[in-house]
Amino acid sequence: MLACDESFFGALLAADHDALGSILTHDFLIVDVMSGQVTGRDDLLAAVRSGELLFSEVAQYAGERSVRCRDRAAVVIGRTRMTMRFQGREATASSRYTHVYTRDGGRWRLMSAQRTPIAP
Repeated sequence: MLACDESFFGALLAADHDALGSILTHDFLIVDVMSGQVTGRDDLLAAVRSGELLFSEVAQYAGERSVRCRDRAAVVIGRTRMTMRFQGREATASSRYTHVYTRDGGRWRLMSAQRTPIAP
C-alpha cells in the first residue's frame, strides 16, 4: 500500500496526468488542504494537465505512516509537506492525510483523499 501511496505523490510531483489517471478511481474525491473544497477526479486531472496546479516539493514522513487493509479496502494515514503553485499562487502546506484505496480491476486505486492542516 505504501508503494501505491508513493506512486500517487510521485505522479503529482511529476505532473504526470496519465499516471494519476490510472491511480485514481473514476469517482475519486479529494478534500483540499488549503480551502476544504471537495474536488473530483476530472477537475484534479484537468488542473494538473493544464499546469494550473504544479507541485515543486512533496516531502513524506516515512515514520509517520500507518496502513490498515481489508479485503477490498485499505486506508493509509500519513504526513506530508507540499509546496505547490495553484492558479499562479505558491503555497506550502503541512498536513496529515487519509487516503482510502479500493481494489478495482485487480489493482489498488485511490478513491478518496483528505488532508488536515498541521503546524510544520
